[in-house]
Amino acid sequence: MSRFRVDEDIRPLSEFRASVAGFVKRLGETRRPMILTQHGRGVAVLLDAGEFERMQERLELLEDVLRAEGELAAGEGIPHDEARARVLKRLGG
Repeated sequence: MSRFRVDEDIRPLSEFRASVAGFVKRLGETRRPMILTQHGRGVAVLLDAGEFERMQERLELLEDVLRAEGELAAGEGIPHDEARARVLKRLGG
């Protein structure tokens, strides 16, 4: 995802309503999220669908890492050599 730009990517909800197609086009071009405001406060974030999917994938990976760290902290891990041997055995090698 491209870096958010405060000067360009915060827009009032009224502007969004007046030009939805333009906003969608801009999302596709910049790949940057846009924050919509109402009465000066952020109320919604618009993301390109592809960027949203990539964010979801990253979040899932981070959740897996967090779960693994918890398992290791609880003593549920196995040594690297043993894990490698198990994987190789499953692969038939």
